[in-house]
Amino acid sequence: MVNNGTGGPGVAAEEADAYRVLPGRADGGLIVLCDHAGNALPSEFGTLGLPPAQLSRHIAYDIGAAPITQALAAALGVPAVMTRYSRLLIDPNRGVDDPTLIMRLSDGAVIPGNRRIEERERSRRIDLYYRPYHEAIRRVTDQCLASGVAPALLSIHSFTESWKAIPRPWHVGILWDRDTRLAKPLLDSFYAEGGLIVGDNQPYSGQLVGDCLWQHGTQRGLANAIIEIRQDLIRDAAGQSVWARRLARLVAKILRDTAAKPAFNRPKTTEAPPGNLSATGAGSLDRRGGDDQDRQRSRDRAGSSGVPPPGPTSARAP
Repeated sequence: MVNNGTGGPGVAAEEADAYRVLPGRADGGLIVLCDHAGNALPSEFGTLGLPPAQLSRHIAYDIGAAPITQALAAALGVPAVMTRYSRLLIDPNRGVDDPTLIMRLSDGAVIPGNRRIEERERSRRIDLYYRPYHEAIRRVTDQCLASGVAPALLSIHSFTESWKAIPRPWHVGILWDRDTRLAKPLLDSFYAEGGLIVGDNQPYSGQLVGDCLWQHGTQRGLANAIIEIRQDLIRDAAGQSVWARRLARLVAKILRDTAAKPAFNRPKTTEAPPGNLSATGAGSLDRRGGDDQDRQRSRDRAGSSGVPPPGPTSARAP
C-alpha cells in the first residue's frame, strides 16, 4: 500500500491490459467501478467482424460512463477500477456461467467474431480479460479493508434513452440487490434534487446472481449500488461534466453523513429482503418485462442472445 499524498493510505495507479486502477485513498470509504468503460478491442480481434460504426453504439460500451467514473473518483479522492475493452469481447458484469457473457447478437447486430466461439476461446477470454479485472477489484478492496474502513462499491453505467421505440422516462436509476445502505441514500439524494425522474431498480433490476456487484459487494457484505444514467444526458463532454459534478456533490455528502454510522463502513452479515425501496408493499421487486428488467433471463441489456457456457445448461438459460 502506498501513501497517496493526502496523509492517509493510498491505492496506487495501475495500467494493465484488461483494466485500469485509478489512485485514491484506501480509507476513503468508496471504490468506483466501471464495467463497460471502453469500446476498444485487442488488435488480434480486429472489430470482431463488425463495421466500425457498430463499436460506437451502446452495444459495445456504456456511453459516457468512463469520463464520469474518472471525474468522480478524482473529485472524491477514492480509487476506481475500470475495464479497457469492449463488453462485446467479454462482459465483466456477468457471471462466468451466464449465457450473455459473450454476445453473439446484440440489439439487432450479429457479432461475427463471436458466432461460433469454441470452449477453448471462451476460456481464454475469461483468463485474459475477465478474471484480471475481477482480481484487480478484489485486490483494491482488500487494500481498502486493510485500512480499517470497509469501502462501499459504486458502479457507473449508462442506458439508452429508448427501447424498441418506447422512450425511457428516467433520467437516472439506482440498481441494488439486498443491501440498502448505499442505495437508499442515493435514491433519497436524487429525489431531493427535484426535476429528475429517478428509477428504483429501473430501468433494470439490480438482482442478478453472478454480476460484478454480487461478486464483490453482496458476497463480501459491502454496501453497493449501481448508478445508471440515461445516455442522451451524458453523450458529450458538457453533459458528462454536469453529471460528474452532481454525483460528486451527492456522493460526498453521503460519505460525510455515513462517517458517523459505523455500520455503513463495516461488512454486513445480514441482508434485507429484496424489494423496491419506492414500492408501497415491502419486499416485492416489480420484475417487469423489457430489455433487461428480468436480468435472470439469458439476454444482455439490449435483449439479445449470448453464448451458452460449456457443459450443463445454466440455471438462468431459458
